Amino acid sequence: MSEQEIHFVGADPDSKDLECPAVFIDPDPETGGFYQQGKLVTDPLILARLAKDSPLGADEAIVWQPLRLAPTLAEAATGNYEAGRVGHGRAALVDLIKGAKHSVIHLEQRDEYGTEPAFEEWKANGRTASPEAMRELMVDWMTFVGELVGRGVQMRRARIVSEPHSDYIAWEHALTDFNVEAGEQVRWLSRRDGYDLLTPTADFYVIDSRLVAFNFNAGDGSSLREYEFVSDPLKVGPVVAAFDQVWNRATPHEEYRPAR
Repeated sequence: MSEQEIHFVGADPDSKDLECPAVFIDPDPETGGFYQQGKLVTDPLILARLAKDSPLGADEAIVWQPLRLAPTLAEAATGNYEAGRVGHGRAALVDLIKGAKHSVIHLEQRDEYGTEPAFEEWKANGRTASPEAMRELMVDWMTFVGELVGRGVQMRRARIVSEPHSDYIAWEHALTDFNVEAGEQVRWLSRRDGYDLLTPTADFYVIDSRLVAFNFNAGDGSSLREYEFVSDPLKVGPVVAAFDQVWNRATPHEEYRPAR
């Protein structure tokens, strides 16, 4: 079966998130069937109740879809859908952050995040650069943050770092005044002071306490531009709790004095 033989029928019209409930159909009269995208059900009480009527096989899963998707399910069942439909595709992380309504939190745990010309120039100049040059590097992010904060979105960033700082973290520290100026709250936690905290093994964003975006980096710190998105409340909750533990122990940027 080729990719083209699967038809997109429709998606939840009220969902703009990456993980959007959707319905697909394979129209082959002999092997065809329905594909339903929804939230994986992991609540043991719900699974136990469903198993009373239909035990779950080892290769089966239960997904949840909203009632408002019923018309789309009916279209799939009757075959009465418009051919050639396409969904809104994979959302970009920046667009998901732009759509935040209440809060965005971000945990960074690496000491290296690759390299770039501005960073190399800063090192070559003895870890110094003019305030104007530093501001220029941050102007796009400051505008982005300012717009979100301006409409009431709280943005918090926590960094777990080794001390003394790596060159890259020292560079980030030098730039962070501009994060704060834009309205972002930033706190720092020495790895020595946070070694007993249980945190995920990847950096992450959490949007509105309901959608986690884990982001992955190569061994040298460079971004792979690969993300794992999680919206199951049973999995999001521990991630938010882990961030809050770091945040409560960390030091606000304005008060932070790194060990040298």
